[in-house]
Amino acid sequence: MALIEIENLSVTFTTAGRKVRAVQDVSFKVEAQQSFGLVGESGSGKSTILRAICGMAPITGGQIRIDGKPLPTPRGRAFAAQVQMVFQDPYASLHPRHTVDRVLSEPLAIHGQGGSDAKIEQALIDVGLPPAFRFRYPHQLSGGQQQRVAIARSLCMEPKILLFDEPTSALDPEMISEVLEVMIELADTGMTMICVTHEMGFARKVSNRVIFMDQGKIVEDCPKDDFFNKPEERSLRAKDFLSKILAH
Repeated sequence: MALIEIENLSVTFTTAGRKVRAVQDVSFKVEAQQSFGLVGESGSGKSTILRAICGMAPITGGQIRIDGKPLPTPRGRAFAAQVQMVFQDPYASLHPRHTVDRVLSEPLAIHGQGGSDAKIEQALIDVGLPPAFRFRYPHQLSGGQQQRVAIARSLCMEPKILLFDEPTSALDPEMISEVLEVMIELADTGMTMICVTHEMGFARKVSNRVIFMDQGKIVEDCPKDDFFNKPEERSLRAKDFLSKILAH
């Protein structure tokens, strides 16, 4: 049984008095220990899928199941113990006046999990930061270190699934590689991940499958080797996307 099952998912927003279908009848499955790359132009619906999983976007059609069970409404402690999300901007998970220790310990306290010291230190080690970073503030960290702390915050919960929404888009180019390296190591350990990304090198190296979206719909869903190495089999829309993004 798939760990994540998305069946005929639709998400519709009302903007300026008109309805916009951000996601249209999307279906796919993610097996345990798989890493999915979700790619496409901005506004194609990629991030909306992650937000629908986490309860931050309205599901107007279809359903999502985690471990065979429909998503709870609202998402609660049991859901947070299974699924964690890392956002584009690390400040979505950090507080400027809280130390790294507090940032990482608070979700553990909220969800009644003990052994916080050991979990915090291990999570920092897992993202390549020394335990001494526990006592630093966000302003004392580089952008890449901040994002690694945000990933560590999710890892403290020991989730089954990690969702990444363009985790490198807010970073300077020299900081991108350190975050991608952490994500690659997580994939190598067997973490189940869905990654919305424009980093084709990362998608190529880590993803088991690649989903290419356009205008809220899945245009391509195939093994990553097919997506990148068999251009003759790609749709015209996917070919155009790859030609533009790989040219940069």
